[in-house]
Amino acid sequence: MNNEQDTIRSVCVYCGSRPGTSPSYMAAGKALGTAIAMAGYRLVYGGGTKGIMGAVAEGVLENGGHVVGIIPEFLVDMEATRHQLEALDELLITPDMHVRKHTMFERADAFVALPGGIGTLEEIVEIMTWAQLGRHSKPMIFANVDGFWNPMIQLLEHMSGEGFLHTSHQVRPRLIEDVGEILPAIEALWAEQDADDEGESHIISRL
Repeated sequence: MNNEQDTIRSVCVYCGSRPGTSPSYMAAGKALGTAIAMAGYRLVYGGGTKGIMGAVAEGVLENGGHVVGIIPEFLVDMEATRHQLEALDELLITPDMHVRKHTMFERADAFVALPGGIGTLEEIVEIMTWAQLGRHSKPMIFANVDGFWNPMIQLLEHMSGEGFLHTSHQVRPRLIEDVGEILPAIEALWAEQDADDEGESHIISRL
């Protein structure tokens, strides 16, 4: 993958600032946060203390992990409680969304999308766009909790089939159902050399 460092240090998690309708979403966030801490990785995330975002951060903090929250000033009172932000190891308050997203990208070695709304979708799609354009080769994971991302996967396959993903070999997010398999998948992807593109017919690799 031509990485500039030998090991993974930070995992960026995109997810909703609300809990969603299924208890599985919050449970998955907490479990992923716990796994990140136990593996010795840093969490890079959007700084929220509510919803799934809060569950991920809580899972890391309760297990002695390091949390980097990155949030624009105008979202602090919408997605977080200020006194809870004090528990984070690092808090970066940015002037706008653009700086937030760029900083999250720079601070992360891999990306995971848990269930969320339009903001979550926009964040992971931008990372996929940069991969398609050859700007990075960092691992990208869809945490498909209760099949949440199935419609997205269908859309991506449709785009590929219709010929609109011009370098689909560079856009290969992994679709993973079991949160416990996410970090092993990231580690495996990190260790891989640049894949042979010959014979690729789908952009989604299922584990």
